[in-house]
Formats: sequence, C-alpha cells, structure tokens
Amino acid sequence: PLSPKVTAVVAAPGIRKPKAVAVQFRYAFVADEEGIKSVDITDPAKPILVKKFLPLQSANDIYVARTYAYVAGGREGLVIVDVEKPEAPRVHLKFDDGGRLNDARDVIVGTTNASAIAYVADGANGLKVLQLTSPEIQPKFYGFSPDPKPRVIAWRDTQSPAISVAKGLDRDR
Repeated sequence: PLSPKVTAVVAAPGIRKPKAVAVQFRYAFVADEEGIKSVDITDPAKPILVKKFLPLQSANDIYVARTYAYVAGGREGLVIVDVEKPEAPRVHLKFDDGGRLNDARDVIVGTTNASAIAYVADGANGLKVLQLTSPEIQPKFYGFSPDPKPRVIAWRDTQSPAISVAKGLDRDR
C-alpha cells in the first residue's frame, strides 16, 4: 500500500495553470486554463494524463457527482459535463439562466430531500441556488445518475463578488 505521503506530479505541458481538481474512483478531473482534463490515477504514483480533453473558455472550479462533472464556467455559467467515460468527457449542457448566470467562479453540489442542488458563486451576480433534479421537473429522476435539468430556485445578492462556496456535508442517496 502507498504511504499517505506519496505524491505524484503530472507535469506541463499536460496541465496548464490548474485551478481545481476533483477525484472520483480511478480518475482525477482537473480544471485548468484550457478546460477539463482527466488523469488516470489507478496507480497514484504514476498518473496518466488522458490525451483527449474538453476545451472550455473558462473552467474555474469542478465538482464531480456520479456520471457528471459540474464546472463553474465563468461567462458560460454552469457547464455540466458527462464524465461517464472519463477518457472522452463531453458537454452535457451549459446553463446560464438566460444570460443571468455569467460569472460562475465556484460550484458545490449536494442533496436536499429528493433533489440535487448546485450552489454557484456567480461573482458579481451573487450566490445562485440551482435545482438539478426533482420529482416535479423530472418524473423519472430516480436511479443512479438522473439527467440534470437545472433551474434557478433562489439567489442572493452579495456585497462583494461571490467567489467561493463552502462545502457542506456529503450525503448520498
């Protein structure tokens, strides 16, 4: 077994100015200046950068939940990426709430009752709360990884730009 002190480095030019990383199972998903990149960390001492990556205008933060990665995509809003096949990530959808979610800097996803919720620090626009799944908007929302259908359910103006969201308690269904 590896010691907790073992570290690995994926060197440039593979990763360019990384901003965030989220780990799920055998993969680390990195948000960098070029977009979203997958790194196979099956052997943490020898990470392998997946050749294909998902270019995005801005990838400020990333949160992975099951088969989707939620990316705070700056002007593009919340970018939901299908990572079921980590070797070939693809955009599932981009949600900008009609142009009103346009400074996304951080995102956290959690569950509340029967709904998945995204909390988005939307810079100059404050904090946005998005319902991703619910019985009301998706009659077939049950299952391992239901198709997210985001809608803004709450927002809060902030005195200064909202740049981050604190991570709550992880809970799974």
